[in-house]
Formats: sequence, structure tokens, C-alpha cells
Amino acid sequence: MRVVSMVFLAASFFLGSCTFNNVKEDKRIAAIFSAYNIEGCFALMDNGTTGFTVHNLTRFRDSAYLPASTFKIVNSLIGLQTGKISSDSMVIAWDGVVRSYPAWNQDLSMYRAFRVSAVPYYQEVARRIGKDTMQFWLDSMGYGAMNDTAKVVIKSAIDSFWLDNSIRLTPDAQLGLVKRLYFNQLPFFRTYQEMVQRAMLMESNSLYRLAYKTGTGTAPNGNTISWVIGWVEENNHPYFFVLNTETPVTNPLQPERRKQLLTDILTVLGFFKGNM
Repeated sequence: MRVVSMVFLAASFFLGSCTFNNVKEDKRIAAIFSAYNIEGCFALMDNGTTGFTVHNLTRFRDSAYLPASTFKIVNSLIGLQTGKISSDSMVIAWDGVVRSYPAWNQDLSMYRAFRVSAVPYYQEVARRIGKDTMQFWLDSMGYGAMNDTAKVVIKSAIDSFWLDNSIRLTPDAQLGLVKRLYFNQLPFFRTYQEMVQRAMLMESNSLYRLAYKTGTGTAPNGNTISWVIGWVEENNHPYFFVLNTETPVTNPLQPERRKQLLTDILTVLGFFKGNM
């Protein structure tokens, strides 16, 4: 592991984001969830006012789910910090196993693997990092923890623990993660945090910038859990969001429909016009 000269305030470096003192439940968002006929929650934090616009506050605050591919944010940061990923252009060769996602069946750089959410790339990164080093950095950043007793502990295989429900995060903790990343407040070199920010940036134009990471996995009850976590910026003003949905495995929320759900919510809240 690279030697770094940092002071870690592990006890206070939790990722929770919401104090629930300035929260507004928005019925327009509830109507969108009803129109899609799905369960879940959404929260948006205005960084300027620290106000929260929320649908399903109880789920946002109190329920926890496997992080699935949103863990690629953390895996990337730890891989970069420890030198297991030399840069976002570092290529890991395809292992030759043909998988159902064609974009995964090739040599991939970190940047590309992040954007196509290539599980095999990040499984190899995790194996190179190793369990003890991975746990050290999860502890250092307080990943998923609202307090010292709730910290994430790796209990299963190093290359699948974020996929198998052995760790779970609240939507609130996920929102806190992307907020700290945006402001380079995680215990990693700024350069590495900026690399991950660039990988997350999906849309950028004169009106807005939209950055996010998705994730999809299976809950213990067999339902499909989906995430979209990130931020939207207008006039250099960031708003942080988390979208969490749960659907029957027989009717999963497909990626394009998940993106449309996010777009519909942000549109009804007034985004994409450049005047927020």
C-alpha cells in the first residue's frame, strides 16, 4: 500500500448526510413513482440551503440495501490510492470469458470499465487490493457508517462482498458518499477523486452537468434493487441526489427506464433549464 501523509478522522468521517431538520416531502415525486408502479425513494439535497426534497423518508433514512455497482466509486478510489490502478487509463486485459454484456468482453481501462459498469474489471481490482487493505480504507472513510457500531465489515469474498447482500447501505449514506466525493472530502488524493468525478459525468452542456453511478442487484427477498447516485449542477450550484428502487425480479427496472425515471423526477423539480 502506498504510504500517504494524511490525518484520518475515522471516528468522525461518516458518510451520513441528512439531519432531517429541513426536509420536504414532495407529492409530485410520489406521483411519478406511482405512474411507474414501483417502490422506492428519492432524495435531493440543495447544497446552498442544505434543504432536502424527499419521497419516502422512512426508506431513505432507515432501510439499507446492497450497494451493487455503486461500489465502483469506492473500489476505484481505493485502487487508485493503493496503486493497484495506476490511472484511469490503466487497462486490465479481458479474461476471455464471454459474458452477456458485450461491452465487458474486451480489454478495458478504468474509465471505460466504470462507465459500462464492468463487474469483472472491478472484481480483479478488488482481488489485487486484498481484504485487509480494502477493510482499512473502508474504515478510514467510514463507508456506509452512521456511527462506529454500524461500519461496513467485509464478511464474504473480496471480489463479491458488495454484490451478495453481506454489506448494506442506507440511501442517506449513499447521498453522503457522493457529496463528500464532489467536494474532495474523502481520504484520498484529490487527483484520484477528480478522476472518479470525471468518470461519473454523463451529461455536460451550457445548461447543466449531470454526474451519477448506477447499480443493480438482488435483495434477499428476491426483488431487484436499483440505484442512481450523484449530482446535478446548474450555474455552478450542486444538488446531490439518490434514487433507490425495488421491483419484482420478473419486472426489473431496465437501465433506460431507470434513467428516464431520474430525468422525469429532476424535470418536475425544475432542472435542465439552466435556471436553478
